[in-house]
Amino acid sequence: MTTKRVYLFGGKKAEGNGSMRNLLGGKGANLAEMCTLGMPVPAGFTITTECCTEYFNLGGQFPAGLDADVKAALAATEKTMGKKFGDTKDPLLVSCRSGARSSMPGMMDTVLNIGLCTATIPGLIAKTKNPRFVYDAYRRLIMMYSDVVMEKAEGIEPADGQGIREQLEKMLADLKAKKGYKSDTDLKEKDLIDLCEEFKKKIKEVLHVEFPDNAHDQLWGGIGAVFKSWNGKRAVAYRRIEGIPDNWGTAVNVQSMVFGNMGDTSATGVAFSRNPATGDNNFYGEWLINAQGEDVVAGIRTPNPLNEATKNAHNKHLKSLEVAMPDVYKELDDIRQRLESHFKDMQDIEFTIQEGKLWMLQCRVGKRTGLAALNMAMDMIEEGLINDKTAVLRVSPSQLEELLHPILNPNSEKNAAVIAHGLPAGPGGAVGKIVFTPAEAVAAAARKEDVILVREDTSPEDVEGMRVAVGLLTARGGMTSHAALVARGWGKCCIVGCEAITFTSGAKGEKILNIAGKQYHEGDIFSLNGTKGLVYDSAVSTIDATENVRYMKFMQIVDKYRRLSVRTNADNPEDAQKAIDFGAEGIGLFRIEHMFYGKNSEEPLAKLRKVIFTATESERNAAVNELEPYVKAAAKNTMRVMSAKSVTFRLLDPPLHEFVPRPATNRKSWPRSSE
Repeated sequence: MTTKRVYLFGGKKAEGNGSMRNLLGGKGANLAEMCTLGMPVPAGFTITTECCTEYFNLGGQFPAGLDADVKAALAATEKTMGKKFGDTKDPLLVSCRSGARSSMPGMMDTVLNIGLCTATIPGLIAKTKNPRFVYDAYRRLIMMYSDVVMEKAEGIEPADGQGIREQLEKMLADLKAKKGYKSDTDLKEKDLIDLCEEFKKKIKEVLHVEFPDNAHDQLWGGIGAVFKSWNGKRAVAYRRIEGIPDNWGTAVNVQSMVFGNMGDTSATGVAFSRNPATGDNNFYGEWLINAQGEDVVAGIRTPNPLNEATKNAHNKHLKSLEVAMPDVYKELDDIRQRLESHFKDMQDIEFTIQEGKLWMLQCRVGKRTGLAALNMAMDMIEEGLINDKTAVLRVSPSQLEELLHPILNPNSEKNAAVIAHGLPAGPGGAVGKIVFTPAEAVAAAARKEDVILVREDTSPEDVEGMRVAVGLLTARGGMTSHAALVARGWGKCCIVGCEAITFTSGAKGEKILNIAGKQYHEGDIFSLNGTKGLVYDSAVSTIDATENVRYMKFMQIVDKYRRLSVRTNADNPEDAQKAIDFGAEGIGLFRIEHMFYGKNSEEPLAKLRKVIFTATESERNAAVNELEPYVKAAAKNTMRVMSAKSVTFRLLDPPLHEFVPRPATNRKSWPRSSE
């Protein structure tokens, strides 16, 4: 039996469907599903996750027959789109995108505009009558392809800041500075032509190979690079954090390009069918005119709001899609409602508008904070979209745990001075030392220090540092940027688009953070209010965010389905009461020796030490009698809170090295059991 490795989609029909995410990956399955729902999806094909596994089993070689399958699928795609790949008169361009069965935002690689080369550029210029657009697309291809295919996929690991993409970005920035341009869109046709030639020279100089000038070579390079990115450093790190198996593999989606960078009637955007930070039932997102999708998530330009209802202090002066292109917005709003009704969950949507026509590039279940997950689940019950049982399964234990994490204490916060504002991308509060690199964040976390990672913007390479930081702060980016998306998925406090931030270098080359004329260095204390987007340069106290009526109502629904009794570990009345408030049915372990730690422990600890240091039995009995009232009081006070609920005591058996005084001259010889 012949293995089917390639599945077509496009023209409002598809060979796959939304239930095939294990084989087609989440992206491929949902592209197929959108096609069958009659939505405007650029045609293409998906190479399966199983083929990715074959590729690695063959030592990084494509399986026999894949070339013929891809050739046939490409021909079908050409027929649907009415263009030919590699054609000199009206060339079809494609993208190569990853698509794992579990969403891994930004962790694997994408290449856009594949097929642009010396042979196809004149034809596309003649067809579009827009040479500036063509060369803008070409410079994007060169930047992405050299980074993804020629460097990362080949296992080249340059020194920090010396990657080919960073070197090309610097050349672009230098050109804009020289010409006095503020944005990429200010670049003229001649600028782009010259830049593309300089880019190719730099690639040859740095990577010692020529940039490929053949459409089919570019395509196969892109397919292989997406497969290889499954085992890239950042993807592996993300899988470790998220618990995603290594043997799942990624699909490759080869899709016809549509262009948001063809002028003022073209645009690109990312949207959510509900607010991913709060769960509010508002169509929420961002878009950029005359741009491609990477511009929105990369934070290179400040994106516009999707509609008037979701404008904020940072983008209220920018025109919304609802106002700029009302007909397109209405069509997009209708599609988001159909998708949410069909999938019965909040959707993360990517779209492109090419010369006034809307195209859907992706939909998937959207990442969300714990607060948003709870609110969406409860709202969707009330709307009749899902039932109680689905709602319980919709909110993960880790998301519920987020609701118990700290927020900034309002009483303390009102006495702190706000030094900067940004976009509230991840709610909650964070207090810690600022660090400027992911490596320093990891090192500081290893020292048990709470840190806030401050960056101009984040990239997938920053994922390990982002994970260990208690909060994230970026100078650039919007609510759909990489930092915002990943932070929401992890329930991490995050502020993006804080435009007051700039970085300079000190006398010794160290990085310095500048805000409103004041300088800050690594190790300085910041506090973030991720719910309001406020930044403070002092330590603001925190409180638990547990007073949530919807949380308690949700847990009552959970009680309808659970089969286990839940008890808590508690050793004092305060912890016992907190556990009862959250539904605990008793204490599974009351550790008596914990009365000798922490608050009000000085007197009982002195009595315990007296017991330990007695020399005779009579002295010990007397010392135990002195200790008894303290033990009895500790037990009774907690039992009083628990009322008739079950309490299991662990009898006093103190490890002596934890309770006797440790000599100041040789503390290392008296380790605590936790050290």
